[in-house]
Parts: sequence; structure tokens; C-alpha cells
Amino acid sequence: MKILVLNGPNINFLGIREPQIYGRTTYADLLELVKSHAAVRNVEIECYQSNHEGDLVDAIQKAYYDRIDGIVFNPGAYTHTSIAILDAIKAVGIPTVEVHITNVAKREEFRQISYVRAAAVKTIMGQGIDGYVQAMDFLIDGEKQA
Repeated sequence: MKILVLNGPNINFLGIREPQIYGRTTYADLLELVKSHAAVRNVEIECYQSNHEGDLVDAIQKAYYDRIDGIVFNPGAYTHTSIAILDAIKAVGIPTVEVHITNVAKREEFRQISYVRAAAVKTIMGQGIDGYVQAMDFLIDGEKQA
């Protein structure tokens, strides 16, 4: 099984950006966590982050050609704004779990909107970076049950 862990804008600034909201865990810590969990679960993992909407769309489309089995995706602010990303997820048909480090349901009103959720098979929020592990397990276990 192959999983793409995809991160949108500012996720590369974890530990720097608003630590009172996102904590002090760094992006490098996040990558280490998902890679080590992938090794334990015996799955291939690819990680990609971009601050650019079109790059994220390209990564989603590339996942189709690379025969990725599942996507763990924290779209960052594009969650609330990007129909292009929604359309890309719908187009490729790859099971995608939407992940948010914080509980966006308890934050600003504009964060209540998620275009990505319309195509996601599951949403995990408010679990810190452990939400990525939960998303990976959901995809892996779902694959084994199918």
C-alpha cells in the first residue's frame, strides 16, 4: 500500500507559526512521525508540502498516475477556499482523509467551511499531529477490510 501525506500552506512552519495554537512540534517532527509509523505498518509513504494551490492539485493528480492508494491531507487554509482542490480529489477518486491539527470546528467562523470535506472519506481534527497517524491507520485498515 502507498500513502501520500499532503500538506498545504504554512504547515512547513509548524513550531514557528502561532505556537499557542499549533504547539511547538515542528514539521520535521511531523515527517518523522508519519515515516516511522509507515515503517511500523509496512506501507510506503510519500510526503509533500506546498504553499501553492496549483502545486497541491498537481500532487493530487500525480498520485493518480503513481497509483497511490490513499491520501492523508491537511489542506491548511485551502480547506476553506479551494474548489480546485476539491475537484482534483473528486477527479482522482483516491480515498482521502482530511486532517487538521486543531479543532477547526471551534475556531473562527470562516474555518467552519470545508470544501475538501465534500470529497473526503473521513475528517480528523483536533488531535495534533497524532491525527496523521489516525488517518494513516484508517486508510490502511480500510484497505485490509475491503
